[in-house]
Amino acid sequence: MSLRELKRARTRQALVDAAVELFERDGYEQTTIADIAAAAEIGTRTYFGYFATKEDLLFPENDVRLGAAVAAIAARGPGDGPADVLLRALRQVGEDSDDMTGRLAALRMRLIRQVPSVRGRALQIQLDAQRQIARHLAGAFPGQLDLIAAAALVGAFVGAVTGALQELLDTAEPEDPQQVRLAVQQATEIALRPWLAR
Repeated sequence: MSLRELKRARTRQALVDAAVELFERDGYEQTTIADIAAAAEIGTRTYFGYFATKEDLLFPENDVRLGAAVAAIAARGPGDGPADVLLRALRQVGEDSDDMTGRLAALRMRLIRQVPSVRGRALQIQLDAQRQIARHLAGAFPGQLDLIAAAALVGAFVGAVTGALQELLDTAEPEDPQQVRLAVQQATEIALRPWLAR
């Protein structure tokens, strides 16, 4: 990573950290983009070079998760089935980041329930990711999956992850992120069992 990329990554993380603090302290609706930019010590105009909306701050690693799924599909081995590569991507994301198990994850789940604009953004991100992953999966396994079957499989996968996280992060940030990762993995394996059996 170049010095410029490192600086951008630090500023991006500073924005996310500032947003989490302000959303928890002052409330989501009461916090403005100007407040977040000021807390991260950048200008409001600079903020938009990192995030398009306030909602996007809650999903900073969405592209990383999508990239992990696409990479797992591309790196599949000869004995791998469609469900195997999805589960591998989930494990990789869990090992690389606490985005699905930490403080931000708990806050995100709470705001998805409480704030319609956050719920709408979450749904848009989820549906876009599901469609992209399903298309890659169908292309990688043409003898096993057409687009409809791939969409069903990815829907089961994403639904299992989302449903498990909603229950696990319902009240607060988890004390043991590893336990959350294991519980999500188990829930997803249950949901994908029909595909794993093939």
